[in-house]
Amino acid sequence: MALNDVSNILWRERQLLELLVFKLEEEQLVLAAGRTRWLSHATREVETVLEELKKAELERAVQVEGTARELGLSTAPSLLELSQLTPTPWDKIFEEHRRALLETAQEIESVARANRDLLARGHQAAREALATIGHVENDSYTPTGAAANGSLGLRLIDEAI
Repeated sequence: MALNDVSNILWRERQLLELLVFKLEEEQLVLAAGRTRWLSHATREVETVLEELKKAELERAVQVEGTARELGLSTAPSLLELSQLTPTPWDKIFEEHRRALLETAQEIESVARANRDLLARGHQAAREALATIGHVENDSYTPTGAAANGSLGLRLIDEAI
């Protein structure tokens, strides 16, 4: 039955979204600890989960389209519409999937926003540290891609910074 297939895919998406929350929180811990050495690894793991989510979304779209035909609909329904158009117990199952997906999406947005803030603060701290060394040009390159006039030149940087 197509409804069962759609529900199974939704479960898979929910698991992937939970994994995405975990990977984003992992990335956040790396950022907060200042362990930038591992940041590229954490970011790559987030990107891997996002790729898996894209595949699951495509699979869901195909299954929902098939379910729409089975239900006699001309277009693929949203999860809300699917919960309203299906008989018991499917109506409750799809409503629960919808609720869980919305909650997880809000959680992802919150963690991603916090990560962006941490990155911005880290960038600002690095710029301030470089400014204490001496005059630092804001632009190393012009809008055309050529090197800016004010070269930074060679600098000796204390590793303790």
